[in-house]
Amino acid sequence: MIQSGLEFWVIYFFPGELKMTKAELVEKVSGQINLTKKQTEVVVNTVFQSITDSLSEGKKVELRGFGSFRIRERNARIGRNPKSGAQVDVPAKRVPFFKAGKELRELVDKNT
Repeated sequence: MIQSGLEFWVIYFFPGELKMTKAELVEKVSGQINLTKKQTEVVVNTVFQSITDSLSEGKKVELRGFGSFRIRERNARIGRNPKSGAQVDVPAKRVPFFKAGKELRELVDKNT
């Protein structure tokens, strides 16, 4: 059976593992392409930095079939200190948000 690139990626990189570090990702990717681990690390870091830069500029990053990254605005609110129970002002902030694409969600569900 021929698998899509994303399906191969999900099955190959996440065969029941609970996590993967960036170093493990670099090692797996370098084993699949004709680059050294050092060259692959530069590529992986560049991809992550590009996503980070785009988000910091307020841009949405969309990777078809995988998912999208965007910034969500959190409103200011009143929180509570869990130890003392005292009220704490929590300021408004911007946080990164990832939404998995349909194909990724289906593959993860299928392979669990």
